[in-house]
Amino acid sequence: MKLIVGLGNPGGQYSGTLHNVGFRVIDLLAEMMGNTRWTQKFKGDFTQGRIEDNAYGLLKPMTFMNVSGEAVLDCKQFFKLELEEILVVSDDIDRPLGSLRYRTSGGHGGHNGLRSIIQLCGGTDFHRIKVGIGRPSDSRAVSNYVLSQPTKEMVDVIQPAVEDTTRHLIDFIKGITVQITQ
Repeated sequence: MKLIVGLGNPGGQYSGTLHNVGFRVIDLLAEMMGNTRWTQKFKGDFTQGRIEDNAYGLLKPMTFMNVSGEAVLDCKQFFKLELEEILVVSDDIDRPLGSLRYRTSGGHGGHNGLRSIIQLCGGTDFHRIKVGIGRPSDSRAVSNYVLSQPTKEMVDVIQPAVEDTTRHLIDFIKGITVQITQ
């Protein structure tokens, strides 16, 4: 089984924010795959399915970003997964808006959700796709920026990246090497 985790914050006030791009990706993938039955499990919203002969789980931690590792660890332990069987989708403020970056391991890059997963799951060898949200062009604090609603123009740039990411996730589930050329 492969586990795909989308990072974000629970609650209506965070829905659609830049920091919740991981949730947006997971929701789109679930919709594409016909996974409409979410259960509250592993301290998050969880669904699972199959693509051909490949089982997968989709997890949206409901623990808030800074402690996302709690939900990932619960799911990892339940299914007896190795870190290499997990892919995490997160936002990345240091990447240009709408750009994607794929890595098979690495540090947290200052992202508290990734930091929590690394600390609680005991390593950095999980896959990740980072969706660029860019830095604020004004004097807003980073925390206010990532928790803000994107403008229509920003959504027009981010949405194609969200759609591209879902295609890469399907490759990951099928065991096909993910190749992002941005």
